[in-house]
Amino acid sequence: MRPSEKVDFSKFGNSFQENLAKLILFDRSYADQVGEVLDINYFETKALQNFVKLIYDYKEKYSVHPTLTLMASLVNNEIEEDNKLIKEEVRKFLVKVHTDQEVAGEEYIKDRALDFCKKQRLKDAIIKSAALLENSSFDEISELINEALKLGQNNDFGYDYVKDFEKRFELKARNPISTGWAKMDEISQGGLGSGELGVAIGGTGAGKSHLLVHLGAAALKEGKTVIHYTLELSDTAVARRYDSCLTGVPLNDVTVFKDHILEKIVGVSGKLLIKEYATRSVTTKTIKNHLEKLKNAEITPDLILIDYADLIRPLKSYGEKRHDLETIYEDLRGTAQTLKCPLWTVSQTNRSGYNAELVTIESISEAFSKCFVADLIFTLSRTLTDKTSNGGRFFVAKNRFGPDGLAYPIYMDTSKVKINIVSQDVNTTTQTPLKTQEQLLKQKYKELMGKNNGTNN
Repeated sequence: MRPSEKVDFSKFGNSFQENLAKLILFDRSYADQVGEVLDINYFETKALQNFVKLIYDYKEKYSVHPTLTLMASLVNNEIEEDNKLIKEEVRKFLVKVHTDQEVAGEEYIKDRALDFCKKQRLKDAIIKSAALLENSSFDEISELINEALKLGQNNDFGYDYVKDFEKRFELKARNPISTGWAKMDEISQGGLGSGELGVAIGGTGAGKSHLLVHLGAAALKEGKTVIHYTLELSDTAVARRYDSCLTGVPLNDVTVFKDHILEKIVGVSGKLLIKEYATRSVTTKTIKNHLEKLKNAEITPDLILIDYADLIRPLKSYGEKRHDLETIYEDLRGTAQTLKCPLWTVSQTNRSGYNAELVTIESISEAFSKCFVADLIFTLSRTLTDKTSNGGRFFVAKNRFGPDGLAYPIYMDTSKVKINIVSQDVNTTTQTPLKTQEQLLKQKYKELMGKNNGTNN
């Protein structure tokens, strides 16, 4: 390396350097790893140099990794007032980080930055070794080179109780998307949130696909981008259901009121993409690849709907359907977590759930383990009488965010894709809170123990 050669991240560009600074803030383990070989002067701008310096200075002083919230205080208090220009630039970058916390190409940036820094440290060690070579200090040369090679090794041992202290006090936004039902939003703290999986379960012909359209339409009205995967109906059939749900025009009349529908849906602020796949033709990998293509086209989903997960083909068959379904639902939740957006799907009940007045968690078809993966599960019950009177019931079978074991009467008109939770009247008892799932499990456990002990308790 020539003495006059400038060593920095300039060849990677400004976006790369800004994203690297973000990663150093958001990923404590990576910050520790790259910090062993990083020189802040590798960053081209004074703003990024000072931003990263604040992080490492705080870590060194308090042995704790700072959070985004804490950085605002550090910028205000730790950068000298006589450096007003730099201070303002760092503030601007901090606002930019607050606005967009996503890092595109995270693994690439981590690998390239670490590789660059490690090579610079090794080059420095080799240059120093050349001077030592004249004095035949072989042991010192060996130690110098070995130390350079050891720096920047992966040291992620997990969440560090002390170093990650600030992290557990930082408020994490779920950014929930409304279900369109005030009662459901109330008990789920606003709806389904980022990285969460929701499952609606119903019998054949109960109206599960209509229910997904309702959830999608509610998000569209909020200006969200919705990706709707259909593995059963055609994309145009699903689109017509959205037409009806958003405008109130009956499904049978959508062709007649074509101009009226267009006028109405143009005013909807959200974006809807419907992707049709043949039944059993896709895997969770297929869906991930499609979502990656959307990302490359700068289309970021706010909500993903899949109609329905039970029709997805497993990546690897385990011989039993329940095991196949378990892996499918685990993959879907992983997809939601990766993309940091909610994912809703629907599922089929077993025979006991068909025409049942109230579908409970015991009626889930095949894989009971779906219940453990999902964050929010509610069932849709509609008897033959309900279908003729536009009635039915929701039952909240699982809820990580509030009470479960609740049942609500609903109004459901599939001719207009209209679904509402209705107020309880004097003849309706289904809205009365049922025992929570935990209470039911405890009761079953006591009954089982009583039988084993030969008692009736």
